Amino acid sequence: MSRSLILGGLLTALFLGAAALSFAWTPDDVTAMNIPGRLLPPGSDHLLGTDHFGRDILSMLMVGARTSIAVALVAVGIGLTLGVPLGLTAAAYRGGWLDELISRTSDLIFAFPSLVIAILITAVFGPGAINAILAIGIFNIPVFARLARGAALSLWTREFILAARVAGKSTLRISAEHILPNIANLLIVQSTIQFSLGILAEAGLSYVGLGAQPPVPSWGRMLADAQTLVSLAPHVAVIPGLAIVFMVLGLNLLGDGLRDALDPRLKVLRT
Repeated sequence: MSRSLILGGLLTALFLGAAALSFAWTPDDVTAMNIPGRLLPPGSDHLLGTDHFGRDILSMLMVGARTSIAVALVAVGIGLTLGVPLGLTAAAYRGGWLDELISRTSDLIFAFPSLVIAILITAVFGPGAINAILAIGIFNIPVFARLARGAALSLWTREFILAARVAGKSTLRISAEHILPNIANLLIVQSTIQFSLGILAEAGLSYVGLGAQPPVPSWGRMLADAQTLVSLAPHVAVIPGLAIVFMVLGLNLLGDGLRDALDPRLKVLRT
């Protein structure tokens, strides 16, 4: 087992555990303001200090992790659920009008930066966690569609696929029974990468006020609220920034570790 997989798994499990724990317990009420206790540095009463409203930063981080993880997880689920079938369909009818339609639509979406698309969608339909999920999920669809198409194309000419076609299996059945299991490792690794990008996208949308709305805590809005307080209370900005960095780092390391563990070619090289 690689060190990347272990370290990435530990970091990811830490944030997932904190998010899960926040459903049952947090050190303090995230909606309770304590103006006399505002901008306190980390100490025994508040392990990570308090923000400009006197709210406990550790509690805000725990609930904010729940928000970011939920948005990114559902967005990746949308990409997998819609993108993978589209990619498999395009590969099955390669060179046809359906393949061209799916491929050119994906190229059109990729012509714009993901955050710009997300900002556009949330600006049109309004800010909020649901619209942030929709915006990030829409960009994930062509990502998984192109990955599934590219991986499936290389399999459609293999002997075991030709044998399945000779046996009379339909295109849909071949895609489900033979193609999808053989590209599952690629989809798992890409999911961890898109998960980390979803965390960043949610933080970016919340930073500009288009993500989760108050009183729901969000790492991005914590950074936005703290940007004028860096010289006065740097911990208010540094701590949520580090949370984003380590969450994304953990997911990327996890993705690298899973790639090494699931790629049969790398297994051969290691042996």
